[in-house]
Amino acid sequence: MRDKAYYEKLFSRYPDIVTISQLQQMLGGISEKNARKLLMQNHINHYTIRRAYIIPKTCVIDYLLSDHYYDYRHRLARWERER
Repeated sequence: MRDKAYYEKLFSRYPDIVTISQLQQMLGGISEKNARKLLMQNHINHYTIRRAYIIPKTCVIDYLLSDHYYDYRHRLARWERER
């Protein structure tokens, strides 16, 4: 199982505050719509200033270690096997 140190090393080239497009890359190339959906549903902790998202890299790592992400990855893998 991957831990926080693994993701910190993996994402070391990203700044401490990431953009939506960087978030998409960090999550394996998901769409902008899905990235915004994760933020709006508060699965990834963030801050907003007017219409701009302030997304700390540590919050993205916390999401990758969360139960929600674990369940999502398993559902996706099951769906891909059934295709």
